Amino acid sequence: MSSNALLDRAAPDVLRPDYDRSKVEARMCHIGFGAFHRAHQAVYTDDVLRAGGTWGYREIELRGPSAPLKALAERDYLYSVVENAADGQKARISGAVVDHRHMEDCGPEGIIAAIADEKIALVSITVTEKGYTLGADGGLDFDNPAIKADLADPDQPQTVVGTLVAALAARRRAGQKPFTVLSCDNLPSNGKLARRAVIDFARARDSALADWIEEHGRFPSTMVDRIVPAMTEESYRLLAERIGTEDPAGIVCEPFRQWVIEDDFVSGRPDWDRAGATFTDDVVPYENMKLRMLNGSHSFLAYLGYLGGYETIAETMQDPAYRKAARDLMAEEQIPTLKAPDGIDLDAYADALITRFENPAIRHRTWQIAMDGSQKLPQRALESIAHHLKNGTPCPRLTLLVAGWIRYVAGTDDRGAPIDVRDPLADRLKALANGGSPREKVERVLSGSGMFPAALRESVGFKESLAESLEGLGRNGARKMVAELR
Repeated sequence: MSSNALLDRAAPDVLRPDYDRSKVEARMCHIGFGAFHRAHQAVYTDDVLRAGGTWGYREIELRGPSAPLKALAERDYLYSVVENAADGQKARISGAVVDHRHMEDCGPEGIIAAIADEKIALVSITVTEKGYTLGADGGLDFDNPAIKADLADPDQPQTVVGTLVAALAARRRAGQKPFTVLSCDNLPSNGKLARRAVIDFARARDSALADWIEEHGRFPSTMVDRIVPAMTEESYRLLAERIGTEDPAGIVCEPFRQWVIEDDFVSGRPDWDRAGATFTDDVVPYENMKLRMLNGSHSFLAYLGYLGGYETIAETMQDPAYRKAARDLMAEEQIPTLKAPDGIDLDAYADALITRFENPAIRHRTWQIAMDGSQKLPQRALESIAHHLKNGTPCPRLTLLVAGWIRYVAGTDDRGAPIDVRDPLADRLKALANGGSPREKVERVLSGSGMFPAALRESVGFKESLAESLEGLGRNGARKMVAELR
């Protein structure tokens, strides 16, 4: 399909690019052309272009099939976005992407040249936590086979970190400024993680290069938020009906979006604030607010909802006990651990989250949110529990959340059906969470998973409460345990 065909076939009320796309320049690269990037950073950029901006994206893909980006290029990089609200949909065609490179087509040399291009002022990334290739100590995982291979042949990188360093090295050789590295993954202090990985790799390769990056490079942190469920046959059908034509690169998402960005760039950036983003000196209060209130309650609904037989978050929220528990979790157990960002009413934020979770038009599966809990629970729940232990305040909902996670990773739901647990530690966690009494399971998981801080591992009271919750889940099931919360 040509770009004109997409524009011509789209319904009259679909928002189209009203700017001259010939004037949009590839000033940014993005690594990781997934659904979230298309629904978030690229939509903000599309709005800035509508307001007179000129910065567009060159998409970079290091692995995965090349067909989706080739098909997008044939449509002049236009794709559709449907915002699916409870009371209807809004649709647009985004024109923020103007170019791409795929490792399969151009090899590492072509990728490095595309990123090192002097016109590129920033490189944003959405590569998930695994893409940062960090070890347990927070530094680069030098035992990772892919990192070893990239260090052995740094001009032929295959990893995200190796590719960024190779492109930065090319900029330095050319006597040019570095580009800003903008992490947009849903990770706390994501800019610091990216900086640590890049500088660790650079130092192992060339200490002078590492010094140059440390002095001149910039790695701002961000907080990103938008619910973008994985596309299904049903959502592709909905998109085609709303747009008026099929679009394999199109995505469906919720109406809400938020982007908070540390304002620390080498060579400028788009005026994303004109599209509703917030620039700030300190992202941390926003990160903690989102991780604990949104993501923490999401995890509560995901584990206990899945165990109770609910397929989606919206379906779980139709149960009044789960809805009340999620709201009370935020108000009574998460808000007291937070410092509110300037101008933010945390109670109003909690109400907005409940409305988002209830949106029946967004089929966000509990199973999908339950993935990779070993990497997510520390920031979403365990740090808050440590706060309550220190202050002597109760946290029964957070405790039930952790108990629900233990029962989930054990691999069997409340009806006795097996659970397809997706987690880097899945095999270890399954062994720890099965066999013996609830107290024995708690002791094994807390001491053997490597996730729990000493404050929790050494708290007799917490371990007793957790074992009681786990025992209750086994005896009564998740629905009854949630209903019994006061």
